[in-house]
Amino acid sequence: MDVEDPKEVVRRGYDVLSELYERAFGSETKYGTWIGELLGRLPEAGAVLDIGCGTGVPVARSLVAAGHRVTGVDISEVQIRRARELVPGADFIRADATTLELPQGSFFDAVVCMYALIHVPVEEQPALLERVASWLRPGGWFLSTTGYRAWTGTNKNWLGGGAAMWWSHADAVTNRAWLVQAGFDVVHEEFVPEGDSGHVLFWARRSEARH
Repeated sequence: MDVEDPKEVVRRGYDVLSELYERAFGSETKYGTWIGELLGRLPEAGAVLDIGCGTGVPVARSLVAAGHRVTGVDISEVQIRRARELVPGADFIRADATTLELPQGSFFDAVVCMYALIHVPVEEQPALLERVASWLRPGGWFLSTTGYRAWTGTNKNWLGGGAAMWWSHADAVTNRAWLVQAGFDVVHEEFVPEGDSGHVLFWARRSEARH
């Protein structure tokens, strides 16, 4: 029996559950402290890439309001369509981040990846982190949440919304090692509880020495 591509499960899940997800997780207010910290670390009119941008709220919207240039990427057509409506001042691309092609010289001051890396097959995550490092200018910031415990699985009726969702986590130690391997200096790491487990928040900078 053929097994469905997990990325299609994720894409379809967010297509179906976009508005329900927004209500369930308080998209208007979540990440507020983290966004504030990021704003304090960006240069004036900085360039930011938001991987797994969803509807653009609140990350892209907050950054655009502060005068920054934002490119958002998401695998869900519905999320991208809503993002273009909600945050017309940003650029949004419907794409799989693991195969995203950016113009030469696309060096960002920061890359944000909130609750999105955990939807990428775990075996593809190290290569994606390498790509992220290549898109950042030396000293640029990477703000990301990752898995805390190793786990891969599906919820067949996520949020009670009638659609499945799929996740793939490495553990915290592995995620840190992958960041270092990709050419990042990990500046801060903290556990972010959720339910009976949680995620890990990383602040990392692209090493000045990375070639």
